[in-house]
Amino acid sequence: MLEVEKVSSGYGMVQILWDVSFRINAKEIVSIIGPNGAGKTTLVKTIVGLLPSKNGSIRFKGEEIGKLPPYEIVKKGVNMIPEGREIFPRMTVEENLRLGAYVIADKNKVKDSKERVYQIFPVLKKKEKLLAQNLSGGEQQMLVIGRSLMANPELLILDEPSLGLAPIIVEKVLDTLTKINEDGVTILLVEQNIRDSLSIADRGYVLEEGKILIEGKGRELLSNDHIKEVYLGI
Repeated sequence: MLEVEKVSSGYGMVQILWDVSFRINAKEIVSIIGPNGAGKTTLVKTIVGLLPSKNGSIRFKGEEIGKLPPYEIVKKGVNMIPEGREIFPRMTVEENLRLGAYVIADKNKVKDSKERVYQIFPVLKKKEKLLAQNLSGGEQQMLVIGRSLMANPELLILDEPSLGLAPIIVEKVLDTLTKINEDGVTILLVEQNIRDSLSIADRGYVLEEGKILIEGKGRELLSNDHIKEVYLGI
């Protein structure tokens, strides 16, 4: 579904990514792990068009998207949830969700999408008239995931969805991602939470200093000596 081939990117004159290549097959969960400063956020911003790639190719379902603006990439079926639970705090839960469907003109499809989100996150249905700023941290994360689902993405990219959440809430979020994947949505999960993210991933990649260092099946990577030593402290 997604093919990233020898992509380099960065900020101005500062290069962060160096010839990064990886792939995501349809209906997979793929996890990209790595330390702070490895280039994980730079990578996902480059995929969705928020940063220009200096070279290389980004193809979604065989089509080159590397030069498209972000809104066109969303229309193609790629949606990203940024780090930090970016909500519209002084808008209601329902208004936040409706903003996620801005690329859909059919009101019936928007309504169907909203009902689907409420089925996945019943708490959002109960609180749809509340201002988003009054939700708990876990509920806000549910809201941003739900808002992204409103666009009916084929590929959902999440940047550090567990950041700042209690362990029990992290578990619920990851369980939800598994269910969304079972419904046919392909997921790219970028995380520092190594153990949990690899445990639900079909495959994983280790990004260090802007380069892909290791790749393999998700759970098998938990037994990799480098990952055990550097990330798991074993």
